[in-house]
Amino acid sequence: MAKQGFIHDKLDIKMLELYLMARMAGPVDFDTLMELAMRHEGVEYFDFAEATAELVESGHLLLEDGRYTITEKGSVNSEACESSLPYSVRRRCNQDLAAVNAILRRSAQIRGEAIEKEDGSLVARMTLDDDSGNLLTIELLCPSKAQADRLIAGFKARPERVYNEVLELLSAKDEEE
Repeated sequence: MAKQGFIHDKLDIKMLELYLMARMAGPVDFDTLMELAMRHEGVEYFDFAEATAELVESGHLLLEDGRYTITEKGSVNSEACESSLPYSVRRRCNQDLAAVNAILRRSAQIRGEAIEKEDGSLVARMTLDDDSGNLLTIELLCPSKAQADRLIAGFKARPERVYNEVLELLSAKDEEE
Protein backbone atom coordinates (compact mmCIF):
# COMPACT_ATOMS: atom_id res chain seq x y z
CA MET A 1 0.00 0.00 0.00
CA ALA A 2 1.33 3.46 -0.90
CA LYS A 3 2.24 5.81 1.93
CA GLN A 4 0.01 8.79 2.64
CA GLY A 5 1.27 12.36 2.70
CA PHE A 6 4.55 13.85 1.52
CA ILE A 7 6.97 11.43 3.18
CA HIS A 8 7.60 8.38 1.02
CA ASP A 9 11.24 7.47 1.70
CA LYS A 10 14.33 8.35 3.70
CA LEU A 11 15.33 11.14 1.30
CA ASP A 12 12.05 12.91 2.05
CA ILE A 13 12.77 12.58 5.77
CA LYS A 14 16.23 14.07 5.28
CA MET A 15 14.82 17.04 3.35
CA LEU A 16 12.26 17.58 6.11
CA GLU A 17 14.95 17.40 8.81
CA LEU A 18 17.22 19.85 7.01
CA TYR A 19 14.31 22.23 6.50
CA LEU A 20 13.50 22.08 10.22
CA MET A 21 17.12 22.42 11.33
CA ALA A 22 17.77 25.38 9.02
CA ARG A 23 15.04 27.27 10.89
CA MET A 24 15.87 26.09 14.40
CA ALA A 25 16.85 28.91 16.79
CA GLY A 26 19.56 26.83 18.44
CA PRO A 27 20.88 23.35 19.10
CA VAL A 28 18.15 20.78 19.66
CA ASP A 29 18.06 17.28 21.11
CA PHE A 30 17.03 14.16 19.22
CA ASP A 31 13.61 13.88 20.89
CA THR A 32 12.60 17.44 19.97
CA LEU A 33 13.69 17.01 16.36
CA MET A 34 11.93 13.65 16.20
CA GLU A 35 8.72 15.10 17.63
CA LEU A 36 8.70 17.85 15.00
CA ALA A 37 9.38 15.42 12.16
CA MET A 38 6.92 12.75 13.30
CA ARG A 39 4.03 15.20 13.14
CA HIS A 40 4.11 14.59 9.40
CA GLU A 41 2.41 11.52 8.00
CA GLY A 42 4.76 8.85 6.74
CA VAL A 43 7.66 9.48 9.14
CA GLU A 44 8.45 6.36 11.11
CA TYR A 45 10.83 6.23 14.07
CA PHE A 46 13.47 3.86 12.71
CA ASP A 47 13.61 5.60 9.32
CA PHE A 48 13.91 8.93 11.10
CA ALA A 49 16.70 7.70 13.41
CA GLU A 50 18.59 6.24 10.46
CA ALA A 51 18.17 9.40 8.38
CA THR A 52 19.41 11.55 11.27
CA ALA A 53 22.50 9.37 11.75
CA GLU A 54 23.23 9.56 8.01
CA LEU A 55 22.90 13.36 8.03
CA VAL A 56 25.47 13.52 10.84
CA GLU A 57 27.76 11.07 9.04
CA SER A 58 27.54 13.02 5.78
CA GLY A 59 28.32 16.32 7.53
CA HIS A 60 24.89 17.95 7.09
CA LEU A 61 24.21 17.95 10.83
CA LEU A 62 26.60 18.25 13.73
CA LEU A 63 26.01 16.33 16.96
CA GLU A 64 27.66 17.79 20.07
CA ASP A 65 26.72 17.06 23.67
CA GLY A 66 23.52 15.30 22.59
CA ARG A 67 22.30 18.29 20.55
CA TYR A 68 22.07 18.75 16.81
CA THR A 69 22.91 21.83 14.76
CA ILE A 70 22.92 22.29 11.02
CA THR A 71 26.26 22.73 9.27
CA GLU A 72 27.04 25.05 6.37
CA LYS A 73 26.76 22.05 4.04
CA GLY A 74 23.35 21.22 5.52
CA SER A 75 22.16 24.82 5.13
CA VAL A 76 23.22 24.96 1.48
CA ASN A 77 21.50 21.66 0.71
CA SER A 78 18.40 22.64 2.67
CA GLU A 79 18.07 25.82 0.67
CA ALA A 80 18.52 23.92 -2.59
CA CYS A 81 15.87 21.32 -1.68
CA GLU A 82 13.42 23.66 0.02
CA SER A 83 11.20 24.05 -3.04
CA SER A 84 10.80 20.26 -3.17
CA LEU A 85 8.77 20.40 0.03
CA PRO A 86 5.10 21.13 -0.55
CA TYR A 87 3.93 24.52 0.70
CA SER A 88 1.59 22.85 3.21
CA VAL A 89 4.52 20.96 4.77
CA ARG A 90 6.67 24.11 4.99
CA ARG A 91 3.81 26.07 6.52
CA ARG A 92 3.16 23.40 9.14
CA CYS A 93 6.87 23.16 9.94
CA ASN A 94 7.04 26.91 10.45
CA GLN A 95 4.02 26.81 12.77
CA ASP A 96 5.48 23.91 14.75
CA LEU A 97 8.86 25.64 15.01
CA ALA A 98 7.41 28.83 16.49
CA ALA A 99 6.89 27.32 19.94
CA VAL A 100 10.14 25.35 19.93
CA ASN A 101 12.14 28.40 18.84
CA ALA A 102 10.60 30.52 21.58
CA ILE A 103 11.77 27.96 24.16
CA LEU A 104 15.24 27.72 22.58
CA ARG A 105 15.65 31.51 22.53
CA ARG A 106 14.57 31.81 26.15
CA SER A 107 16.91 29.07 27.31
CA ALA A 108 19.77 30.74 25.44
CA GLN A 109 19.07 33.94 27.37
CA ILE A 110 18.97 32.26 30.79
CA ARG A 111 22.10 30.34 31.65
CA GLY A 112 23.78 28.92 34.69
CA GLU A 113 26.92 26.94 35.32
CA ALA A 114 28.95 25.70 38.24
CA ILE A 115 32.59 26.73 37.79
CA GLU A 116 35.47 25.26 39.75
CA LYS A 117 38.12 27.90 40.39
CA GLU A 118 41.88 27.28 40.46
CA ASP A 119 41.92 27.44 44.25
CA GLY A 120 39.34 24.61 44.42
CA SER A 121 36.37 26.80 45.30
CA LEU A 122 33.10 26.49 43.42
CA VAL A 123 31.14 29.38 41.94
CA ALA A 124 27.59 29.37 40.59
CA ARG A 125 27.46 31.79 37.64
CA MET A 126 23.96 32.78 36.51
CA THR A 127 23.32 34.99 33.51
CA LEU A 128 20.22 36.73 32.14
CA ASP A 129 20.32 38.29 28.68
CA ASP A 130 17.79 39.94 26.43
CA ASP A 131 17.88 40.66 22.69
CA SER A 132 20.27 43.59 23.18
CA GLY A 133 22.78 41.90 25.50
CA ASN A 134 23.52 41.01 29.09
CA LEU A 135 21.12 42.24 31.76
CA LEU A 136 22.49 40.49 34.81
CA THR A 137 25.34 38.19 35.78
CA ILE A 138 25.59 36.88 39.32
CA GLU A 139 28.44 34.80 40.69
CA LEU A 140 28.02 33.22 44.12
CA LEU A 141 30.57 31.20 46.04
CA CYS A 142 29.14 27.78 46.96
CA PRO A 143 30.35 25.17 49.42
CA SER A 144 29.15 22.26 47.24
CA LYS A 145 28.09 21.30 43.74
CA ALA A 146 24.64 20.42 45.09
CA GLN A 147 24.14 23.96 46.41
CA ALA A 148 25.41 25.48 43.15
CA ASP A 149 22.95 23.32 41.22
CA ARG A 150 20.08 24.40 43.51
CA LEU A 151 20.94 28.07 43.07
CA ILE A 152 21.16 27.70 39.30
CA ALA A 153 17.85 25.82 39.14
CA GLY A 154 16.16 28.50 41.26
CA PHE A 155 17.57 31.25 39.05
CA LYS A 156 16.44 29.50 35.86
CA ALA A 157 12.94 28.99 37.28
CA ARG A 158 12.41 32.72 37.94
CA PRO A 159 15.12 34.90 36.39
CA GLU A 160 12.87 37.94 35.94
CA ARG A 161 11.95 37.90 39.61
CA VAL A 162 15.63 37.75 40.62
CA TYR A 163 16.44 40.61 38.24
CA ASN A 164 13.54 42.78 39.45
CA GLU A 165 14.29 42.17 43.11
CA VAL A 166 17.98 43.01 42.67
CA LEU A 167 16.97 46.23 40.86
CA GLU A 168 14.48 47.08 43.59
CA LEU A 169 17.02 46.54 46.35
CA LEU A 170 19.74 48.49 44.59
CA SER A 171 17.39 51.33 43.62
CA ALA A 172 15.69 51.72 47.01
CA LYS A 173 16.39 54.85 48.94
CA ASP A 174 18.13 54.31 52.20
CA GLU A 175 15.47 54.22 54.93
CA GLU A 176 17.83 55.85 57.41
CA GLU A 177 18.05 59.10 55.40
